Amino acid sequence: MDAGWEELAPGVVRHRLPGWDHTVGAVAGAEGVLVVDTGASLREGARIRRELRGLLGRPATHVALTHPHFDHVLGTAAFAGVEVYGSVGCDEWLARSRDELRDDAVRHGADREETAQAVDVLVCPHHRVPGELTVPLGGREALLVNAGPGHTAYDLAVLVPPAGPGGRPVVFCGDLVEESGEPQAGPDAHPVHWPAALDRLLELGGEDAVYVPGHGAVVDAAFVRAQRDGLARRFGVS
Repeated sequence: MDAGWEELAPGVVRHRLPGWDHTVGAVAGAEGVLVVDTGASLREGARIRRELRGLLGRPATHVALTHPHFDHVLGTAAFAGVEVYGSVGCDEWLARSRDELRDDAVRHGADREETAQAVDVLVCPHHRVPGELTVPLGGREALLVNAGPGHTAYDLAVLVPPAGPGGRPVVFCGDLVEESGEPQAGPDAHPVHWPAALDRLLELGGEDAVYVPGHGAVVDAAFVRAQRDGLARRFGVS
C-alpha cells in the first residue's frame, strides 16, 4: 500500500490529506474506479488521480462529491473525462457560488492563486442523486445515498457492500461525521436535520460497518451513534 493510503476492505481505500485532514477514498471494480471527493486544489486532485492509478491499476471513471465545500471539491477538474455525482442541488449551488467557494477556501488558509485557478475550471456534478443510486464498477458496486441535509444541504454518503462472506460494509460519510474534532456547523448547516442524517448512515451500514468520516480516523457504529446523540443535545433535537 502506497504511503498515506489505507486499505479498508478489498478494493476500498482512503487517504487523509494534509492541511485540513480531509479524506478522499476510492472503490475499485474490474471495470471502473469510483473516487470519493477530490481534495482542495487541482494539484491535490492530480496527485490523488495519479496515486490511485498506480495503486489500483486502472484509471478513475467516476467521482462522488460528498458535499460542496472547497476541501472536498476543488480537485475535481483534475479528473477529466469522469462521471461526477452529487446530491440534488449540489450542481446548482456550485455553479452559482464560485465566489463564495473561493473566499471560504482563502479564509481557511488556501493559496489564493491556486484556489482561483481551481474555481475557474470547477466541475459541477453531471448526475444528481435524489435518493439512492447504484454505480456498477464491474463485479463491485457502490450505492450513492442522498443522506442529508445535515452538515450542508447536499450531503451524499457512499455505501460499499462487503466484497464477500465475512466482509464488512464501508460507509463514506463526508462531513456528516468528523473524528478529528467537533463536527463543524457553519452557516450552511441544517442542525435540526443532522441527527436524522446520522440515523440514516447507521441504517445503511449497520453495526459492523467501517464508517469513514470526512476528517479523522475511521470509526465504528458506536462512535457515529455517540456523535449523533451529541449533535442532538447540542442543537436541542430529539
